[in-house]
Amino acid sequence: MEIQWPDHGGQPTEMKRKFHIEKDVIDFSANIHPFGPPSWLKEALKNSYDQISHYPDPSYAKANRSLAAFDQVHDEEVLVTNGGAEAIFLTAKLFEGKHALIIQPTFSEYERACKHYHLEVEDVFLHMNDECRLPLEQIIEQLDWADVVFLCRPNNPTGTVAQESDIRRILEKAKKTGTFLVVDEAFVDFLGDGANLVHLLKDYENLILLRSLTKMYAIPGVRVGYLLANREIIKLLKQWQIPWSVNAFAEAIIPAIVNNQSFVSVSQQFFREELARIREQLVKLNFYMSPSAVNFYLLRDNEKPDSTGELFHFLFHHGVLPRHTDNFKQLNGNYLRFAVRSQQDNDLLLKALADWRDRG
Repeated sequence: MEIQWPDHGGQPTEMKRKFHIEKDVIDFSANIHPFGPPSWLKEALKNSYDQISHYPDPSYAKANRSLAAFDQVHDEEVLVTNGGAEAIFLTAKLFEGKHALIIQPTFSEYERACKHYHLEVEDVFLHMNDECRLPLEQIIEQLDWADVVFLCRPNNPTGTVAQESDIRRILEKAKKTGTFLVVDEAFVDFLGDGANLVHLLKDYENLILLRSLTKMYAIPGVRVGYLLANREIIKLLKQWQIPWSVNAFAEAIIPAIVNNQSFVSVSQQFFREELARIREQLVKLNFYMSPSAVNFYLLRDNEKPDSTGELFHFLFHHGVLPRHTDNFKQLNGNYLRFAVRSQQDNDLLLKALADWRDRG
């Protein structure tokens, strides 16, 4: 019977049910910080408990000011959203009934949002056999047709980062064609300082940046995201945003998040070092690993490239749950995606992969 794969990772209970597995498993399928939320964030949520009896400020003024100060933009260039998903759907609404170009493989919600708002969608694909390189010339060729381009940077699922020089080339041509570039920076916090593209907003009014605070801080259940764009775009999106779509808890913790960046710095160093350690071991075991710069990566067996499905089952039954790639265009289930978890968890994964290799 054909498996009905879930659309997203982070669903170990459902996956265990589908595969009739009762033992505990380590969930490598969700790209969330493995150490959970920082303690001060828990305190911030506790301190905001009294807000449960009041409606949030519909303008989210305090949260907006905090984010604007953090990104060094004007308050009118920020829109707080119910996670990154609302930011994606609001952005798609801007181009309702028009043409969208999506750089694949990538997060499925871009296409879902575009279809919801009746956009005609075309895809261009990363050069997977060439370091997952951006198909720059193909993108530029399509700008005469496209009203909007969706790009995930860092890319999900490859973990790769398009060069800023390529982004500038796209934006320059897009100025002439009247095309907008939407860059989803949901995982940009896992890169070093200066890796985001916020400094480009002053030169390119056709740039829209999407952000999520749920990945680095391990709070997907709270739903905290925001959007950065020129003030006319923000003004328009505010008219379409559902009233009080952002709850009081999400609103309350934003100032705490932007004012406590030491957690991010320590985390960046951990992921950088752990990613390098994992890569060294996977090379020895002869597995392909995408040139990721963040907290997740694609994996494929170089010796048995057609055995990804079998590898998935082997790992799952050995207590490791990867993320399938069956619903990522171009990948078609031929890779597995893994989050970078704690060193102990990563060692268990590496041990399972070594056992797989020893099977011959």
